[in-house]
Amino acid sequence: MTVKVTWHGSPGPDDQGYADSLGEDLLEDIASFEQSPGALDGALDTAMLHLQARLAVDPNASALPTWEAAVAAMQVGSALFAVATRSEGTVESRIADETRTLRALGAGLHANPGNWVTAFWLAVVCREQARMTALCEVPLDVLRASGTEYDEFVYLWIDALQAYWLERPGLGEKLLAAIEASYPNAIEVADMELVERILYQPVNLFQCFLRKDHAAFNRALVEALEMHKLYWTASEKRERSVAGYLALGPLAIACLAYDAGFPIDVESDYLPSELLNRAWLGEFPT
Repeated sequence: MTVKVTWHGSPGPDDQGYADSLGEDLLEDIASFEQSPGALDGALDTAMLHLQARLAVDPNASALPTWEAAVAAMQVGSALFAVATRSEGTVESRIADETRTLRALGAGLHANPGNWVTAFWLAVVCREQARMTALCEVPLDVLRASGTEYDEFVYLWIDALQAYWLERPGLGEKLLAAIEASYPNAIEVADMELVERILYQPVNLFQCFLRKDHAAFNRALVEALEMHKLYWTASEKRERSVAGYLALGPLAIACLAYDAGFPIDVESDYLPSELLNRAWLGEFPT
């Protein structure tokens, strides 16, 4: 039986124009990367907002511009960490239909754990395995050197994801450490509402995925989407934002499960179906 989790959004008359405007802004940012690679940080935020705005008018991701927005966000996120893992020389990255030569930056504010998680989720959704591997080879020390303050939970979660994808030993212990570090008594930086409703949900999904428990996975997926909806409707300001229209973390874990043959018995516009079922894969070089 399929469970449906309703979306809190509804397209407005200005949404298409807003998405188009964000797309133009993003292309301007991308055009500046070869001269100013530091612009990648702000561009990832713009790219995510652009993708979310596209989904406001195309919740299933059935239109080509939405897939283009997803790919562009993925490419920007991956490039951000490609320049962070080298301190000299240049890096070549394909972004927005062109291979661009970017100056290496080394570790810095841009290469923070939050951006890493976003970049990894985007690579998973786009089924970009080479980029997933490159991201998982980013040392945790590079993320810690960003100078931004994050709870230890986030670093432990990234460590578990890297261990999973690179098949490193100790995955079970690393995941357990991340779960324990998400408890209220261990959280010092993030708001607990954000941790419980957004940040922890992919962790719970991931452990169900590793156990290959299809029923538990689908229950956890429903819970993750309901928690996402609760978070993004908790205030009028959040509810108006397009940022809540995509449950990126749950979508990424659902993509892993879908590709592993799990039956996904949950439907929701928070999980764009054409991204989940990889309908656009191979549409153009990425």
